[in-house]
Amino acid sequence: MKKKAIAIYGREFNSSVLPYVEQVFDFLEKNDVEVFIYSNFHAFLINQFGFSANCATYTCHEDLPKDVLFVLSLGGDGTMLSAVSIIKDTGIPIAGINFGRLGFLATINKIEIEEALTQILNKEYQLQPRSLLNVESSSGSLFEGNHFALNDMTVFRYDSSSMITIHVKINGEVLNSYWADGLIIATPTGSTAYSLSCGGPIIMPGSGNFVITPISPHNLNVRPIVISAEMQLVLEIESRTEKYIFSSDSRSVTLPTTTSLKINKAKFTINLIRLKADGYFKTLREKLLWGIDVRNY
Repeated sequence: MKKKAIAIYGREFNSSVLPYVEQVFDFLEKNDVEVFIYSNFHAFLINQFGFSANCATYTCHEDLPKDVLFVLSLGGDGTMLSAVSIIKDTGIPIAGINFGRLGFLATINKIEIEEALTQILNKEYQLQPRSLLNVESSSGSLFEGNHFALNDMTVFRYDSSSMITIHVKINGEVLNSYWADGLIIATPTGSTAYSLSCGGPIIMPGSGNFVITPISPHNLNVRPIVISAEMQLVLEIESRTEKYIFSSDSRSVTLPTTTSLKINKAKFTINLIRLKADGYFKTLREKLLWGIDVRNY
């Protein structure tokens, strides 16, 4: 009988996390699971901790077998976002063990590793498709072809000297010229991230919307706006420095103001693994401390 195969993705971590990482590999070995580990993460484990497990490595999804069950991300939400650039449009499901803080994406608690992995290996979970943003640049390809984002895409001023002006069109019609420190375009997944901290609304996954949230706008009447995910945005930027910063999830690049951006919904989704106990509203309540009155403590 052929072994079950999974892929593990991770980034550097501090030594306090090591016991949980060892627990993951011990559990998978005991359950006779074939493991493919991201090559950079594998090298980190060997160099820092003398990791000696006999695992195959991969650098991109083409290195993985076609029957790989899922990708397991070891880290926080940032690690999950980084793993998305490996999965791309393959449809491979992804789950995350949270070694970070909030954990909106990586929802598996590090003290529940064996229970969660048992459920996943037994396919006792649901797949939750998440929409992504896609960007096209007038100056060519960005981020070595990884021109998509699960959370958000953001333009920032290049330095602290002055605000920038972001001219935005939706489906060819002028929306607004934002005079601000920057502008966030967020998916429902990303609505609980940077956009939320800038006053944007929380949007449920699967709602078919994106949100445009200004960062410290000069005009306080300019508020976040929710738009259909089927709409196309075009951004043109003015800046005294003649350059600006564009970020897509965990990646960023400096662009000249002559570069315009076209942003729309990506043609594929990312499949997040959600266990029965991982309800969306339960996650919101726990991570945002809803219903907890600090006066009681």
